[in-house]
Amino acid sequence: MRNFKKLEIWNKGIQIVKEIYKVSSSFPSEEKFGLKSQITRAAVSIPSNIAEGSGRNSEVEFKRFLEIALGSLFELETQLIIATELGFFNLEETNLVSKLVEDECKMINRLISKIKNDAKGQ
Repeated sequence: MRNFKKLEIWNKGIQIVKEIYKVSSSFPSEEKFGLKSQITRAAVSIPSNIAEGSGRNSEVEFKRFLEIALGSLFELETQLIIATELGFFNLEETNLVSKLVEDECKMINRLISKIKNDAKGQ
């Protein structure tokens, strides 16, 4: 079992959540239960799945939760594109969050690859 709070990918996920809450606070009020709700849920899902997976008993299970977190990242990225095209984000906000998402995606993919390679070596 891992201490998820010490994982760089979990901490990056928390950073993404904080940034999403900050930038989505300016969404129109009619989006409270629409895109804003979706985008914050997807963001929260990322570190939540990393934390849940880190408490599992096997690397295979941990990898599965990392893959779920990756799916949430792709969902979030899609929602960022939609929010930007609807004019809810400015380009600076979009670029900042997109960079965080891109970095997180790379880190999770590297960890998934490491787990796969370690499993092959056993």
